[in-house]
Amino acid sequence: MSLTDPVADFMTRIRNSIRARHQKLDVPASKLKMEIARILKEEGYIANYKAAEENGRSVLRVYLKYGANNEAAIHDLARISRPGCRVYVGRDQIKRVQSGIGISILTTPRGVMTGRQARREGVGGELLCEVW
Repeated sequence: MSLTDPVADFMTRIRNSIRARHQKLDVPASKLKMEIARILKEEGYIANYKAAEENGRSVLRVYLKYGANNEAAIHDLARISRPGCRVYVGRDQIKRVQSGIGISILTTPRGVMTGRQARREGVGGELLCEVW
């Protein structure tokens, strides 16, 4: 099975797992998904992640994070730039997500980073998604 948008698939799996109250989920691994998971962990949206091997395939295992009252750390995710319609932003066009509550994730010439980091470093890039 070939996916046209593996990042959107990754985000949909996270969204579905949170709604089903799963503790962890497995997705086919890629460098970009690993970087997105790294940022989600650094920003406190997921508990942990790790690369694993299953049936000869590399998978990314993501451990979801829930707070008191079984409240999910991620309320929602939105894919911004899609294969059919790429969205690029300059450093001055990076908006705050949900009035600063959420984060945006960009791919920049200096790697994958949050919108806050990109503004600080003065770089723009492709706006992958927003998480809040």
